[in-house]
Amino acid sequence: MTRFTNFADMARHFSDSDNRDSGYDTAFDGQNEMAKLSIVDAPQALDMPDPQMVRCAVEMMMGTLFDVFRDTRMESYAADLAWGFVNSFHVVARRIEGREDDAAKDLGELARCFDPSEIYATELEDKQLLAQTLFDARQAMECMRDHAADVFRVETGRPFSATKGSRTSSSLTASQIEARDFLAARARTCREAYAPEGPVVAFSGGNVWHDHELLWNRLDSIKTRVPEMVLATTAQVKGCDAIAAAWAAARGVKLVQFRLDRAHGNRAGFVRNDKIVGLRPVEAIVCEGSGLQANFAQKLRQAGTPLHIIRASDQVRDLGRQQAA
Repeated sequence: MTRFTNFADMARHFSDSDNRDSGYDTAFDGQNEMAKLSIVDAPQALDMPDPQMVRCAVEMMMGTLFDVFRDTRMESYAADLAWGFVNSFHVVARRIEGREDDAAKDLGELARCFDPSEIYATELEDKQLLAQTLFDARQAMECMRDHAADVFRVETGRPFSATKGSRTSSSLTASQIEARDFLAARARTCREAYAPEGPVVAFSGGNVWHDHELLWNRLDSIKTRVPEMVLATTAQVKGCDAIAAAWAAARGVKLVQFRLDRAHGNRAGFVRNDKIVGLRPVEAIVCEGSGLQANFAQKLRQAGTPLHIIRASDQVRDLGRQQAA
Protein backbone atom coordinates (compact mmCIF):
# COMPACT_ATOMS: atom_id res chain seq x y z
CA MET A 1 0.00 0.00 0.00
CA THR A 2 1.46 3.36 -1.05
CA ARG A 3 1.86 5.80 1.83
CA PHE A 4 3.15 9.38 1.60
CA THR A 5 5.34 11.38 3.93
CA ASN A 6 4.26 14.79 2.60
CA PHE A 7 1.81 16.46 0.26
CA ALA A 8 4.37 16.88 -2.52
CA ASP A 9 4.86 13.10 -2.76
CA MET A 10 1.12 12.56 -2.92
CA ALA A 11 0.68 15.26 -5.57
CA ARG A 12 3.31 13.58 -7.75
CA HIS A 13 1.54 10.25 -7.33
CA PHE A 14 -1.83 11.59 -8.48
CA SER A 15 -0.34 13.60 -11.34
CA ASP A 16 1.77 10.85 -12.94
CA SER A 17 0.76 9.19 -16.22
CA ASP A 18 -0.96 6.24 -14.54
CA ASN A 19 -3.25 8.49 -12.54
CA ARG A 20 -3.83 11.41 -14.92
CA ASP A 21 -7.09 10.10 -16.40
CA SER A 22 -9.18 10.94 -13.37
CA GLY A 23 -12.51 11.43 -15.13
CA TYR A 24 -12.73 15.12 -14.30
CA ASP A 25 -12.94 16.24 -17.93
CA THR A 26 -15.95 14.01 -18.48
CA ALA A 27 -17.63 14.75 -15.14
CA PHE A 28 -17.31 18.52 -15.55
CA ASP A 29 -18.34 18.62 -19.21
CA GLY A 30 -21.76 20.32 -18.99
CA GLN A 31 -24.11 18.94 -21.64
CA ASN A 32 -25.88 22.27 -22.22
CA GLU A 33 -24.75 25.87 -22.63
CA MET A 34 -27.60 26.91 -20.33
CA ALA A 35 -28.28 25.72 -16.79
CA LYS A 36 -31.43 25.76 -14.65
CA LEU A 37 -30.59 25.66 -10.96
CA SER A 38 -34.11 25.21 -9.57
CA ILE A 39 -37.76 25.05 -10.60
CA VAL A 40 -38.24 28.79 -10.03
CA ASP A 41 -34.92 30.04 -11.47
CA ALA A 42 -34.75 31.11 -15.10
CA PRO A 43 -32.14 29.36 -17.27
CA GLN A 44 -28.71 30.99 -17.10
CA ALA A 45 -25.54 30.77 -19.19
CA LEU A 46 -23.30 29.35 -16.47
CA ASP A 47 -20.20 27.24 -17.11
CA MET A 48 -19.09 24.26 -15.06
CA PRO A 49 -15.97 24.83 -12.89
CA ASP A 50 -12.62 24.20 -14.55
CA PRO A 51 -12.04 20.43 -14.10
CA GLN A 52 -8.30 20.62 -13.45
CA MET A 53 -8.71 23.43 -10.92
CA VAL A 54 -11.29 21.33 -9.06
CA ARG A 55 -9.02 18.30 -9.23
CA CYS A 56 -6.13 20.25 -7.70
CA ALA A 57 -8.41 21.75 -5.02
CA VAL A 58 -9.58 18.30 -3.88
CA GLU A 59 -6.00 16.98 -3.75
CA MET A 60 -4.80 20.03 -1.85
CA MET A 61 -7.68 19.91 0.64
CA MET A 62 -7.23 16.23 1.44
CA GLY A 63 -3.45 16.16 1.18
CA THR A 64 -2.89 19.22 3.35
CA LEU A 65 -5.08 17.76 6.09
CA PHE A 66 -2.91 14.64 6.33
CA ASP A 67 0.31 16.62 5.83
CA VAL A 68 -0.12 19.11 8.68
CA PHE A 69 -1.04 16.37 11.19
CA ARG A 70 1.66 13.91 10.14
CA ASP A 71 4.27 13.03 12.80
CA THR A 72 2.43 15.00 15.47
CA ARG A 73 0.30 13.97 18.44
CA MET A 74 -2.76 14.80 16.31
CA GLU A 75 -1.90 12.38 13.50
CA SER A 76 -4.36 9.72 14.65
CA TYR A 77 -7.26 12.15 14.13
CA ALA A 78 -6.44 12.98 10.52
CA ALA A 79 -8.27 9.93 9.15
CA ASP A 80 -11.46 10.78 11.06
CA LEU A 81 -11.45 14.35 9.77
CA ALA A 82 -10.63 13.22 6.22
CA TRP A 83 -13.49 10.72 6.33
CA GLY A 84 -15.81 13.61 7.21
CA PHE A 85 -14.60 15.59 4.18
CA VAL A 86 -15.27 12.66 1.83
CA ASN A 87 -18.63 12.00 3.45
CA SER A 88 -19.64 15.63 2.90
CA PHE A 89 -19.20 15.16 -0.84
CA HIS A 90 -21.18 11.91 -0.57
CA VAL A 91 -24.10 13.48 1.33
CA VAL A 92 -24.38 16.38 -1.11
CA ALA A 93 -24.23 14.01 -4.10
CA ARG A 94 -27.09 11.95 -2.65
CA ARG A 95 -29.10 15.12 -2.00
CA ILE A 96 -28.65 16.18 -5.62
CA GLU A 97 -29.61 12.67 -6.74
CA GLY A 98 -32.88 12.96 -4.82
CA ARG A 99 -33.71 16.23 -6.59
CA GLU A 100 -32.68 14.68 -9.90
CA ASP A 101 -35.04 11.73 -9.34
CA ASP A 102 -37.90 14.14 -8.54
CA ALA A 103 -37.18 16.17 -11.68
CA ALA A 104 -37.09 13.01 -13.81
CA LYS A 105 -40.42 11.89 -12.33
CA ASP A 106 -42.01 15.27 -13.10
CA LEU A 107 -40.60 15.14 -16.62
CA GLY A 108 -42.04 11.67 -17.17
CA GLU A 109 -45.49 12.72 -15.99
CA LEU A 110 -45.40 15.79 -18.24
CA ALA A 111 -44.34 13.72 -21.25
CA ARG A 112 -47.32 11.40 -20.74
CA CYS A 113 -49.73 14.34 -20.95
CA PHE A 114 -48.81 15.76 -24.35
CA ASP A 115 -50.17 19.19 -25.17
CA PRO A 116 -49.35 20.96 -28.48
CA SER A 117 -49.46 24.41 -26.83
CA GLU A 118 -46.47 26.74 -26.54
CA ILE A 119 -46.84 26.85 -22.76
CA TYR A 120 -46.49 23.05 -22.61
CA ALA A 121 -43.42 23.13 -24.87
CA THR A 122 -41.76 25.76 -22.67
CA GLU A 123 -42.52 23.84 -19.47
CA LEU A 124 -41.21 20.61 -20.98
CA GLU A 125 -37.99 22.33 -22.09
CA ASP A 126 -37.49 23.87 -18.63
CA LYS A 127 -37.95 20.53 -16.86
CA GLN A 128 -35.57 18.81 -19.26
CA LEU A 129 -32.95 21.50 -18.62
CA LEU A 130 -33.42 21.22 -14.83
CA ALA A 131 -33.02 17.43 -14.95
CA GLN A 132 -29.88 17.75 -17.10
CA THR A 133 -28.40 20.43 -14.84
CA LEU A 134 -28.95 18.24 -11.77
CA PHE A 135 -27.46 15.25 -13.59
CA ASP A 136 -24.34 17.27 -14.43
CA ALA A 137 -24.04 18.52 -10.83
CA ARG A 138 -24.40 15.02 -9.37
CA GLN A 139 -21.83 13.59 -11.76
CA ALA A 140 -19.34 16.34 -10.84
CA MET A 141 -19.97 15.91 -7.09
CA GLU A 142 -19.49 12.15 -7.33
CA CYS A 143 -16.24 12.66 -9.22
CA MET A 144 -14.91 14.90 -6.43
CA ARG A 145 -16.11 12.45 -3.79
CA ASP A 146 -14.44 9.51 -5.51
CA HIS A 147 -11.19 11.42 -5.93
CA ALA A 148 -11.20 12.41 -2.25
CA ALA A 149 -12.03 8.80 -1.36
CA ASP A 150 -9.04 7.62 -3.40
CA VAL A 151 -6.73 9.96 -1.46
CA PHE A 152 -8.29 8.69 1.78
CA ARG A 153 -7.65 5.07 0.73
CA VAL A 154 -4.02 5.72 -0.24
CA GLU A 155 -3.30 7.60 2.98
CA THR A 156 -5.08 5.30 5.43
CA GLY A 157 -4.87 1.92 3.68
CA ARG A 158 -8.63 1.37 3.84
CA PRO A 159 -11.46 2.38 1.51
CA PHE A 160 -13.92 5.13 2.35
CA SER A 161 -17.31 3.68 3.25
CA ALA A 162 -20.38 5.83 3.90
CA THR A 163 -22.36 5.19 7.08
CA LYS A 164 -25.61 4.96 5.13
CA GLY A 165 -26.58 4.05 1.59
CA SER A 166 -24.66 3.01 -1.50
CA ARG A 167 -21.77 4.83 -3.11
CA THR A 168 -22.03 4.47 -6.86
CA SER A 169 -20.48 6.28 -9.80
CA SER A 170 -18.76 5.63 -13.08
CA SER A 171 -15.40 7.23 -12.27
CA LEU A 172 -12.22 6.64 -10.33
CA THR A 173 -12.89 4.09 -7.61
CA ALA A 174 -14.94 0.98 -7.08
CA SER A 175 -18.59 1.36 -6.15
CA GLN A 176 -19.74 0.22 -2.73
CA ILE A 177 -23.34 -0.93 -2.90
CA GLU A 178 -25.64 -1.78 -0.03
CA ALA A 179 -27.26 -5.19 -0.37
CA ARG A 180 -30.75 -3.70 0.03
CA ASP A 181 -30.20 -1.38 -2.96
CA PHE A 182 -28.63 -4.22 -4.96
CA LEU A 183 -31.48 -6.67 -4.42
CA ALA A 184 -34.17 -4.04 -4.98
CA ALA A 185 -32.53 -2.90 -8.21
CA ARG A 186 -32.35 -6.44 -9.52
CA ALA A 187 -35.98 -7.02 -8.65
CA ARG A 188 -37.21 -3.99 -10.60
CA THR A 189 -34.45 -3.93 -13.26
CA CYS A 190 -33.50 -0.45 -12.08
CA ARG A 191 -30.30 1.52 -12.64
CA GLU A 192 -27.17 -0.38 -13.62
CA ALA A 193 -25.29 1.58 -10.94
CA TYR A 194 -27.23 -0.26 -8.24
CA ALA A 195 -27.47 -3.63 -9.98
CA PRO A 196 -24.06 -4.14 -11.59
CA GLU A 197 -24.00 -6.88 -14.17
CA GLY A 198 -21.29 -9.46 -13.80
CA PRO A 199 -20.53 -12.79 -12.13
CA VAL A 200 -20.71 -12.62 -8.35
CA VAL A 201 -17.80 -13.79 -6.19
CA ALA A 202 -18.79 -14.29 -2.54
CA PHE A 203 -16.46 -13.51 0.37
CA SER A 204 -16.63 -13.83 4.14
CA GLY A 205 -14.16 -14.15 6.99
CA GLY A 206 -13.50 -13.58 10.64
CA ASN A 207 -12.91 -10.27 12.43
CA VAL A 208 -9.32 -11.14 13.39
CA TRP A 209 -6.88 -11.44 10.49
CA HIS A 210 -3.46 -9.92 9.79
CA ASP A 211 -2.12 -11.44 6.54
CA HIS A 212 -3.72 -9.18 3.92
CA GLU A 213 -1.34 -10.34 1.17
CA LEU A 214 -2.70 -13.89 1.39
CA LEU A 215 -6.24 -12.64 0.74
CA TRP A 216 -5.23 -10.11 -1.93
CA ASN A 217 -3.31 -12.79 -3.84
CA ARG A 218 -6.27 -15.18 -3.76
CA LEU A 219 -8.67 -12.44 -4.90
CA ASP A 220 -6.24 -11.42 -7.65
CA SER A 221 -6.14 -14.98 -8.94
CA ILE A 222 -9.93 -15.08 -9.15
CA LYS A 223 -10.09 -11.71 -10.88
CA THR A 224 -7.64 -13.01 -13.49
CA ARG A 225 -10.14 -15.76 -14.32
CA VAL A 226 -13.25 -13.60 -13.79
CA PRO A 227 -12.24 -10.07 -14.86
CA GLU A 228 -15.80 -8.65 -14.70
CA MET A 229 -16.47 -10.01 -11.20
CA VAL A 230 -18.68 -8.31 -8.60
CA LEU A 231 -17.52 -8.95 -5.02
CA ALA A 232 -20.25 -9.67 -2.43
CA THR A 233 -19.10 -9.62 1.20
CA THR A 234 -20.64 -10.01 4.64
CA ALA A 235 -19.62 -6.39 5.31
CA GLN A 236 -17.81 -6.71 8.62
CA VAL A 237 -15.79 -3.60 9.44
CA LYS A 238 -12.72 -5.45 10.71
CA GLY A 239 -10.61 -8.40 9.66
CA CYS A 240 -11.14 -10.32 6.43
CA ASP A 241 -14.09 -8.37 5.03
CA ALA A 242 -12.31 -5.04 5.56
CA ILE A 243 -9.24 -6.42 3.75
CA ALA A 244 -11.46 -7.57 0.87
CA ALA A 245 -13.11 -4.14 0.69
CA ALA A 246 -9.70 -2.49 0.47
CA TRP A 247 -8.75 -4.90 -2.34
CA ALA A 248 -11.95 -4.06 -4.26
CA ALA A 249 -11.24 -0.33 -3.98
CA ALA A 250 -7.66 -0.78 -5.16
CA ARG A 251 -8.64 -3.02 -8.10
CA GLY A 252 -11.73 -1.09 -9.20
CA VAL A 253 -14.08 -4.01 -8.49
CA LYS A 254 -17.70 -3.29 -7.62
CA LEU A 255 -18.43 -4.24 -4.02
CA VAL A 256 -21.85 -5.29 -2.71
CA GLN A 257 -22.01 -5.18 1.10
CA PHE A 258 -24.51 -7.47 2.83
CA ARG A 259 -24.89 -5.96 6.30
CA LEU A 260 -26.82 -7.64 9.09
CA ASP A 261 -30.55 -6.95 9.17
CA ARG A 262 -31.19 -6.76 12.92
CA ALA A 263 -34.91 -7.29 12.33
CA HIS A 264 -34.10 -11.02 12.05
CA GLY A 265 -32.62 -11.13 15.55
CA ASN A 266 -30.27 -14.03 16.23
CA ARG A 267 -30.89 -15.40 12.73
CA ALA A 268 -29.63 -12.24 11.01
CA GLY A 269 -26.26 -13.72 10.06
CA PHE A 270 -27.78 -16.90 8.64
CA VAL A 271 -30.37 -14.94 6.64
CA ARG A 272 -27.54 -12.84 5.22
CA ASN A 273 -25.70 -16.01 4.19
CA ASP A 274 -28.83 -17.27 2.41
CA LYS A 275 -29.17 -14.01 0.45
CA ILE A 276 -25.59 -14.17 -0.83
CA VAL A 277 -25.86 -17.85 -1.75
CA GLY A 278 -29.10 -16.96 -3.55
CA LEU A 279 -27.09 -14.81 -5.97
CA ARG A 280 -25.52 -18.04 -7.27
CA PRO A 281 -21.88 -16.90 -7.03
CA VAL A 282 -19.44 -18.38 -9.52
CA GLU A 283 -16.75 -18.72 -6.82
CA ALA A 284 -16.43 -18.03 -3.13
CA ILE A 285 -13.76 -17.45 -0.51
CA VAL A 286 -14.47 -18.24 3.13
CA CYS A 287 -11.79 -17.50 5.72
CA GLU A 288 -11.80 -19.20 9.10
CA GLY A 289 -13.87 -17.27 11.59
CA SER A 290 -17.00 -18.03 13.58
CA GLY A 291 -19.92 -20.39 13.19
CA LEU A 292 -21.39 -17.99 10.63
CA GLN A 293 -18.46 -18.63 8.31
CA ALA A 294 -18.84 -22.39 8.82
CA ASN A 295 -22.56 -22.12 7.98
CA PHE A 296 -21.75 -20.00 4.92
CA ALA A 297 -19.24 -22.55 3.64
CA GLN A 298 -21.71 -25.39 4.17
CA LYS A 299 -24.45 -23.61 2.20
CA LEU A 300 -22.05 -22.75 -0.61
CA ARG A 301 -20.98 -26.40 -0.87
CA GLN A 302 -24.61 -27.51 -0.96
CA ALA A 303 -25.23 -25.00 -3.78
CA GLY A 304 -22.28 -26.43 -5.74
CA THR A 305 -20.28 -23.18 -5.64
CA PRO A 306 -16.52 -23.58 -6.22
CA LEU A 307 -15.17 -22.79 -2.77
CA HIS A 308 -11.79 -21.65 -1.43
CA ILE A 309 -11.34 -22.23 2.30
CA ILE A 310 -8.53 -20.22 3.91
CA ARG A 311 -7.61 -21.19 7.44
CA ALA A 312 -6.09 -18.89 10.03
CA SER A 313 -3.04 -21.16 10.16
CA ASP A 314 -2.38 -20.40 6.46
CA GLN A 315 -1.33 -16.87 7.35
CA VAL A 316 2.28 -15.75 7.42
CA ARG A 317 3.28 -15.14 11.03
CA ASP A 318 2.62 -11.65 12.31
CA LEU A 319 6.18 -10.86 13.40
CA GLY A 320 5.22 -7.38 14.58
CA ARG A 321 2.78 -8.75 17.14
CA GLN A 322 5.22 -11.43 18.27
CA GLN A 323 7.92 -8.82 18.90
CA ALA A 324 5.44 -6.62 20.77
CA ALA A 325 4.52 -9.57 22.97
